[in-house]
Amino acid sequence: MFFPQFRARRIRGSETFRRMVRETSLSVNDLVYPMFSAFGSGIRKEISSMPGIYQQSIENIVAEAKEVHDLGIPAVLLFGIPETKDAVGSDAYSDTGIIQETIRALKKEVSGLAVITDVCMCEYTDHGHCGIIKNGDVDNDSTLELLAREALSHVQAGADMVAPSDMMDGRVGAIREILDENGYDATPIMSYAVKYASGYYGPFREAAESTPQFGDRRSYQMDPANRREALLEAAADIEEGADIIMVKPGLPYLDILRDLRNEFDLPLAVYNVSGEYSMVKGAAERGWIEEERVVLETMTAFKRAGADIIITYHAKDVAKWLAK
Repeated sequence: MFFPQFRARRIRGSETFRRMVRETSLSVNDLVYPMFSAFGSGIRKEISSMPGIYQQSIENIVAEAKEVHDLGIPAVLLFGIPETKDAVGSDAYSDTGIIQETIRALKKEVSGLAVITDVCMCEYTDHGHCGIIKNGDVDNDSTLELLAREALSHVQAGADMVAPSDMMDGRVGAIREILDENGYDATPIMSYAVKYASGYYGPFREAAESTPQFGDRRSYQMDPANRREALLEAAADIEEGADIIMVKPGLPYLDILRDLRNEFDLPLAVYNVSGEYSMVKGAAERGWIEEERVVLETMTAFKRAGADIIITYHAKDVAKWLAK
């Protein structure tokens, strides 16, 4: 049935009817807010390429986390900037590491906020890669032990969920095993199951101070040209014990997000990464786009493609806009 019998504008002409038949809904409950915790005190340093996002010492992380919780955002995702870095990323799995101390402060001061931690080595190594270097590349299997230790230390400090982002083969299984062996079988894992070697990460590397000192990460992050491989990566992580699977970045990979939604029933997350955020902020500051409209359209696109969870630096603004 087509025109003139079918007239789509009959419904579109009414705001009430548009709301009634809307196929995709966006809620504050969908959001996770990333935060960057830095060693020291009195630190609140805006990231030059990410307006409105800061490296912050623990007391300021706590203060912003309270704001996040008051806005109804259910969870934060923590990244750490340690005092010192070394070849094996010792601070990543230290009981007194920056993330471990931040977790304790948040669990003490912001009751009800879920704390998710990024599990990777790149923020903590002096070479900026995601594991132990052997023969000029990251050695997969020796890195697994350190990632497992890092995840366990986060959970022991009080993390509600861990999120391995390193893209080492087998890391979900190694983390699941060490958590279960130590009595944390109820702690979920949100795996960066499908993480591409993307140019959209540039601003994040400033924020996390994690730029590789040599080479790049193409030997362990996925080739942007590959689609079918995403299903293999996700299936492997699910088999190893992932509770939530993630696609990163977001906007350039909406087709991948939909593929995973069609194939798997697990909760699905998407990371609206730093480069995506910075481009929107830069265009909005120049008056080229209407920021609220573009951001909400982007968030809706993630939901429409199949995401249950959206990790985004826009989270606080989105929560405020949705509450209007």
